[in-house]
Amino acid sequence: MLTRGGGDAAAGARRDSVRRLAGIGLALLLAAAVAPPAAAAGAATTVRAAAARAGGIECPVGQHDCNVWDDDPGTPGRPGDGGDPGDGGGSDTGGKCQWNGRVIACYDEDLGWFDNGSGCYYKLEEPQPPDTPEGKQWYLVTCDGGDLGSQHEELLDAPPPGYGTPPDPEELARRALASISLLPPRLGVAPRRSKGPGLVGLPVWMWASPGEDYFGPLHASASDRGLTVSITAEVDRIVWDMDNGEKVTCTGPGTPYEVNGANAGQRSPDCGYHEGYPRADKYDVSATTFWTVKWQSSGGESGEITQTRTSGTAQIQIDELQVVTR
Repeated sequence: MLTRGGGDAAAGARRDSVRRLAGIGLALLLAAAVAPPAAAAGAATTVRAAAARAGGIECPVGQHDCNVWDDDPGTPGRPGDGGDPGDGGGSDTGGKCQWNGRVIACYDEDLGWFDNGSGCYYKLEEPQPPDTPEGKQWYLVTCDGGDLGSQHEELLDAPPPGYGTPPDPEELARRALASISLLPPRLGVAPRRSKGPGLVGLPVWMWASPGEDYFGPLHASASDRGLTVSITAEVDRIVWDMDNGEKVTCTGPGTPYEVNGANAGQRSPDCGYHEGYPRADKYDVSATTFWTVKWQSSGGESGEITQTRTSGTAQIQIDELQVVTR
């Protein structure tokens, strides 16, 4: 390995340009480094806003598989029983490296690629000086995590470790996925035990809160070392566990039951346990949404990631149908 401090006029001009552009980037980096409290406050605000949209969801930070539910459906099959209608129920973006305890970009357009081992950025000089030995290449090297005061040139016979290595696009897709919230479904069922019992053989309605946070589509992207991956997350189906060995699959959130609606006492138009429970008992109903996350990279690769989110439970009380004779 050879190093040199000077070069032809073109190389010097390139270095001056890099110094000016990198200096701007470092100034922005230092400004960002003193803003963690504001960032933390922003994150807390985001969490609170998500909780408000969810109608009372309180999940631990970073944990989306938490139990949530709603409590105000009516009772199908008994349109005259009163009760409240249900309203839906219960849930530079570049890669980052570190140097001396601070976060920096793994790739910088002006400084090149960062080598964690040496703490230096390496940028291939273009064009190469005419006297460059065969099989070797000159790199502009900025060490100490991008400190322009330690900038020099090196002649190498091979790229430095990690130089130009493309990231795994699926890893980037998962990074983008981690930046959004796929909330668990908030359930609504009718009849609901808290509102009154249903009857054997009568239809059961099920629904979940609609909206992007619960069913998608949600969009995000992540970038690293010149590669960008974009994702779209959307629910394919919601599967209801009726707590009696049977499951019901719906393709959408379903329709809330309205005690005084046109369909009161009838089957749900899109998501229901139409034949009802065959025997009297108490049942704990839950639901799972199945998400498909489709990703596409700027390099032309694509793929899918599957995710699930599971709700809490909603109780249904089913009584025997009494026959009155005279």
